[in-house]
Amino acid sequence: MVRFLFRLLAAVSLALSVILAVMDATRSIALSKFDPTPLGALWYEHAPSLLTALQGLLAGVWGFLWDPALLTLLKVPAFIFFAALALLLYAVGHRPQPSAGMFAAGR
Repeated sequence: MVRFLFRLLAAVSLALSVILAVMDATRSIALSKFDPTPLGALWYEHAPSLLTALQGLLAGVWGFLWDPALLTLLKVPAFIFFAALALLLYAVGHRPQPSAGMFAAGR
């Protein structure tokens, strides 16, 4: 059940990554230059209060997490972030292949 949840979240994340990549490609063709949407701009557009609350929490308690780490992550293009997230979620939810063992017959 948990593997299914990880694989479902991976599929949703991959679909979101493809949608964002198509949107960025369309905008880049219209502008005649590569202009990807950063993750921070996408997050601020859809949930500004959550981003502000996270900034207040991390800057107050652990300032080093906000300034170098999360600000760098928020500058990454959103489609790359969601593609990497999909890969990570799929790797977690992947069913391992059964090992044949050391003395397997038929090898």
